Amino acid sequence: MKKLAVVSALLVTMLGFSQTPQDSTQVAQLQQNAAQRILNGNINTGVTVGGYAQIDYNQPEGDNGKLDVHRMVLLFGYKFNDKVQFITEVELEHVSEIYVEQAFLNYSLTDNVNLRGGLMLVPMGIVNEYHEPTTYFGVERPNVDKYIVPSTWREIGIGVSGKFDNASLRYQAYIFNGFKSVESDGNGNITGAFLGGKNGLRSGRQKGAESTINTPNFAAKLDYYGISGLRLGLSGYFGKTQSPDDVNEVDGADVGISMVGFDVRYAYKKFLARGQFIYAGLSGSDDYNTQNSTDLGSALQGWYVEGAYNLLPAEKAQKLYASVRYEDYDTHAKVEDGLTRNDGYHRKEWTFGLNYKLAQGAVFKTDYQIFDTAAEGTDAKGQFNMGIGVWF
Repeated sequence: MKKLAVVSALLVTMLGFSQTPQDSTQVAQLQQNAAQRILNGNINTGVTVGGYAQIDYNQPEGDNGKLDVHRMVLLFGYKFNDKVQFITEVELEHVSEIYVEQAFLNYSLTDNVNLRGGLMLVPMGIVNEYHEPTTYFGVERPNVDKYIVPSTWREIGIGVSGKFDNASLRYQAYIFNGFKSVESDGNGNITGAFLGGKNGLRSGRQKGAESTINTPNFAAKLDYYGISGLRLGLSGYFGKTQSPDDVNEVDGADVGISMVGFDVRYAYKKFLARGQFIYAGLSGSDDYNTQNSTDLGSALQGWYVEGAYNLLPAEKAQKLYASVRYEDYDTHAKVEDGLTRNDGYHRKEWTFGLNYKLAQGAVFKTDYQIFDTAAEGTDAKGQFNMGIGVWF
């Protein structure tokens, strides 16, 4: 509860700033991701192409450095007419791994209602939807979004999205398949588990690759943008994990998930801030651990706060942001009786960085990170990072 109070105090402080006189900056309200940019394009019909890329250098303390073409992404949109569009996002990670990150059909029923179906991002937190490298500070994405959310989280589903400008609300609601919990031999025997203590739910993402489903899951998000410079988000995800047909009646094959999140983005003149809090409660983790010899926690929790200030004159097209971010996340926030809580899974991180925006869609980044855990007898470790990011 103490951690939640700290997060609440920091977010309330940001909201307090928003009550001061505002300039014309609408950064928080107008922020779009790549798919939204294509959907909102002004062509009548035909193909639209976009993309983003991230190339990194990571130098951990005491270890060899790593150079990586982390991701190269191409987006293609086709507009059939004023109401029907198709969006797809194809990603190459680390040069050799290819993924389809999004592939959905969008039908504009009215100005405020869009029907969607296909492979879509689950609307949870900030970075899962807004993960283009020019939209966040730091060379790497926040680890709260990696281990708790977990980004990039996409599944196959159907639902509705839209906005009501009179109420300053954007909404999304979808039915998805869920995380895959176990694998089987086809004869009623569980042969492996995907969920665990250190990485939480992350390894259970099915990503639209021959996904299995036995119970549908529900995800929804509301974004409020009625105060100049401020955007607030409230998200939820509820359902169960998925297991193969031959074992889905076995005790410990699935777990229940109830995840909620709150996020805030704020812009005032040369100052930007954001923060988020995510909590996921898991039911049936004790049976899951007994069946699969794993150490899955019964709750996952994470939060971060971040601030950035532009060091260059506001009238200049180029921007130089100095930023700082603090993260606290725990994949063993709670455990069932019989499982010992691993304090090494409670991680705390500082990231101090500079983002030099050469143009609206091009950035050079550098930062220094400090990684620590709540485990006794462990020392904090540092890492230096540099990278370039583009989005067009």
